[in-house]
Amino acid sequence: MKTLFPPYAHPSPELPLDGDTWIVRDLPGERRSLHQSLGRIDLDWGSRSLADVLADVDAWREDGAEGLFLDRAPAGSGGVGPVALTIRLAARRGLHRVVLNPGVPTHPLYRDLGVRICTFEGPWEAYQSWDGDGVRPGDGHIVHGVPTALLTAARRLMGRRGAGFGLATDASPYISAGSFAGGAGSGGS
Repeated sequence: MKTLFPPYAHPSPELPLDGDTWIVRDLPGERRSLHQSLGRIDLDWGSRSLADVLADVDAWREDGAEGLFLDRAPAGSGGVGPVALTIRLAARRGLHRVVLNPGVPTHPLYRDLGVRICTFEGPWEAYQSWDGDGVRPGDGHIVHGVPTALLTAARRLMGRRGAGFGLATDASPYISAGSFAGGAGSGGS
């Protein structure tokens, strides 16, 4: 399973380099790792203007990111058109690796876009009782707030549920980024 570190969960500095680890960065110019980096673009559930989103695509291209993490993506059929256009224009700019993160299962039309989709992002408590309706093997799962003693169990559950990429982490997106200075967040694949 590929490991994807969202901006709030930094890998240990000792994490060996490999092609199966992606680091999502919040801002261009802040490369802290030699791992493959995905530039985060907040789609704000489809409410951001296409011009603003494309300006972000260009900023990540100039930064040298290997791809994009389209965060807070819309999941309904009404958002497919703008998301598809963003993905096509990113590919024209050389950003072919794209992860779409609505954090929930999407309308089936999103499957035709040829990108990876993160169909769960949420706390450990919710993941334990999640029924997985609408997901496919290989989708991404990002599970945060896992008690440290249960990280291995969380990774195993992700595997049983067919996650193709993601992260089980004790970090939380609800803690300020300053709390993670020095790469303190721990996580596992």
